[in-house]
Amino acid sequence: MKNNRTFLEKLLDGAEVEWKTLDEISSIYGGLTGKGKADFENGNALYVPYKNIFNNIEVDFNNLEAVNVSDDERQYTIKYGDVLFTGSSETAEEAGMSSAVTTKTEQKIYLNSFSFGLRFNDDVELLPEFSKFLFRTLSIRKKIVKSASGVTRFNISKARFKKIKIPIPPLSVQTEIVKILDALTALTSELTSELTSELILRRKQYEYYREKLLSFDSLERLNEGGGEEETY
Repeated sequence: MKNNRTFLEKLLDGAEVEWKTLDEISSIYGGLTGKGKADFENGNALYVPYKNIFNNIEVDFNNLEAVNVSDDERQYTIKYGDVLFTGSSETAEEAGMSSAVTTKTEQKIYLNSFSFGLRFNDDVELLPEFSKFLFRTLSIRKKIVKSASGVTRFNISKARFKKIKIPIPPLSVQTEIVKILDALTALTSELTSELTSELILRRKQYEYYREKLLSFDSLERLNEGGGEEETY
């Protein structure tokens, strides 16, 4: 674990990492409202379906679905930089899965009724390409899971969700992290047709570096005099 801290420290090169609650740096908006079955037949607009968010760390604009939306409706639309979350799931561990909007578009695109969007304030320097990895890390996922409650179906509590604190490293560091993880992601895709054993190895390598590059918690504890990082 010492190497983990050293790796991040070298990458940060003395730069400060801000820690902010989501309530401090963003606002939450909901998905489509007032829609019935007929609205999803021969729709005149597009929306991001639940499975698109659940299955992808960034929204797949090739897999949108149609919905009927009139001009006078007051519905939220997604935009570049937002992070979309599934609102509920059958298990707490799968609630609040995230997908970042990393594509710029002038087209009005809506969000499904069972999800919600997170929109960062204009003065927050957080790359969408960085967000797509950050909100899928084990440390942030654990916090999101704790914000869910239920019995047969688990729903994200917006009040608890807003209290989640995330790290905001300098843009240069975010860019470098994205560069590394995107390269490993591309390599993983390339190896899909290779031997299964090699593919598993590369996936583990990707997860390993993702956690090393985004595990700012240890640095925060050290800065606060918390001593050695806990081991698992």
